[in-house]
Amino acid sequence: MTKPKTDVVVKLLGKDGNAFAILGRVSGALKKAGFADLAKEYREEATSGDYNHLLQTTMKYVEVE
Repeated sequence: MTKPKTDVVVKLLGKDGNAFAILGRVSGALKKAGFADLAKEYREEATSGDYNHLLQTTMKYVEVE
């Protein structure tokens, strides 16, 4: 799958690196930007592997700072 076309930027540097915190921050940002369906897709894909998979999936769905 190619990177979804969103202009959503999520700041992760200096924030809680807990997997649940990342999931919540990214899902919330996607929903706030009007991508509720994409937020659900993100959560399903991000939780289908380990922590590294979560980070890779996050970078695929949003711009990370």
